[in-house]
Amino acid sequence: MNRARTRDPLARRIAVAALILALAGTVFSMAGGVLAKPKHSSAKKAEKRFKRKLNARIAKLKIACPIPEAVDLGTWCLESSVHPIPPEDLGKNDYLYAAQTCVKAGGWLPSAAQLLGAAPRAKLQSTIDDNPVTSGADEFPDPKNGIKDGREMSSDLFTTTAGDAAAGSEGVTPGSKGNTSLGEPDPVPLPADPLPGTLDYVTVYDNHNLGGFAGGAPVGKAEKFRCAFAKGAQGRRFGD
Repeated sequence: MNRARTRDPLARRIAVAALILALAGTVFSMAGGVLAKPKHSSAKKAEKRFKRKLNARIAKLKIACPIPEAVDLGTWCLESSVHPIPPEDLGKNDYLYAAQTCVKAGGWLPSAAQLLGAAPRAKLQSTIDDNPVTSGADEFPDPKNGIKDGREMSSDLFTTTAGDAAAGSEGVTPGSKGNTSLGEPDPVPLPADPLPGTLDYVTVYDNHNLGGFAGGAPVGKAEKFRCAFAKGAQGRRFGD
């Protein structure tokens, strides 16, 4: 009895569904297919016009750069000028600052290859004798601020010496203990070195639209930079 009651609702549903299908088949057969398609083509023409307009609108849609005044480089974009540094952060814009700022803005710190490839179209920082129309060289430099050649930070890194510590170290935090099951002694505390002077980032410059390498600088040294963005990303300028 219990099993019969358990199956009963399902059986009733199947019976009702079969009855509905039978009734529907009867109605359509009696209608002679009148409801299947309209006799006049006006509805079809309207549908075709709607599809054409919809396709035209879709074709016009383009995935745009997520920031204003960006250099469009196909599948990605580059800030048209160096990233603005607020007064309170001047001198703090080292490698970590640049990398974190670009990620916070929705992009990334570009590689040297990306900057060099963009040189013909982006106004990269350059030497004082470069054309200010096609580069980031100052047209009217202020002697009070110095008249110097400019360069930009890239995300590429290299070390200036051998050894693991050349790329930085997290050190050994006081209180660290060795693995007693392996008979390890307690490690000796060592200070961390997250921004070693032996780890440099590659810098580049416009070089009269040809692009060029401008040497390296320690990751802890402040430098001008710009951010790259993927098209369609939700990028934003600093402070927005």
